[in-house]
Amino acid sequence: MTAAGSADQMPGARKPGVLLRAQGLRKRFGGVQAVHDISFDIPTGAVFAIIGPNGAGKSTLLNLLSGIYRPDTGSIVLDGVDLTNLPAHRRVRHGIARTFQKIRLFKHISAIDNVVAGFHTRHDIPIWQYVIHGPAWRRDRERCRDEAKRLLAFMGLERCAHLLAGSLSYGEQRMLEIARALATAPRLLMVDEPAAGLNAAEVEMLLDRVNVLRRNGTTLCLVEHNMDLVMKVADQILVIDYGEFLFEGTPVEVQSHAGVNAAYLGGQLQ
Repeated sequence: MTAAGSADQMPGARKPGVLLRAQGLRKRFGGVQAVHDISFDIPTGAVFAIIGPNGAGKSTLLNLLSGIYRPDTGSIVLDGVDLTNLPAHRRVRHGIARTFQKIRLFKHISAIDNVVAGFHTRHDIPIWQYVIHGPAWRRDRERCRDEAKRLLAFMGLERCAHLLAGSLSYGEQRMLEIARALATAPRLLMVDEPAAGLNAAEVEMLLDRVNVLRRNGTTLCLVEHNMDLVMKVADQILVIDYGEFLFEGTPVEVQSHAGVNAAYLGGQLQ
């Protein structure tokens, strides 16, 4: 995504259809079947949520989609491109970005430099200019910093641009990680537990930003325990339990499904 104009100007809408298709994904760690024969489609421009109890395999599933793990069996196709055996950095170039349940920032550099680091897949200058900094390198650097400022503003962090990432509050670091992921211009943005540790105001900010991204055509895959947030923002929800498919449907369908409520020990989704 290229941030241009005002803070809310995100990418334009894309044609409807399936952006990502996962089929028959399985992943075993020793004797533990973390993901067992899971298939799903993520529609273009939608917010697709993955929920389930602790240990259900949600983060493992994101790791399979992003290339941190490779499936034992199954396939992952993004807009017709088979990503199944591609490493994570190649998937980023095809348009997949993610955040992590445990924040992974460069904490000893500034917030803006963290976001600039996200532009590593989007540089278009001769390789020698990284050694001898010529005009093209300077133009590219300025472009990246300008876009980084707009992404920080979009996530409500404009005042934090020159502060060390490690000095930011927990909620600000969460928002910064999303800004850095957006710098890669993702076609599919995957966020793992983005509301974890946020206060009520920060959750509302996150909800608003997700809605802006969706309105402007960004596809999101959300793993989240905050069911109130999920039910407000998701278009489609995949429920997994013990690494297996349990149910998929709209928020209303999920809330009324007896098996889902049983997996959550009842009441949480009501």
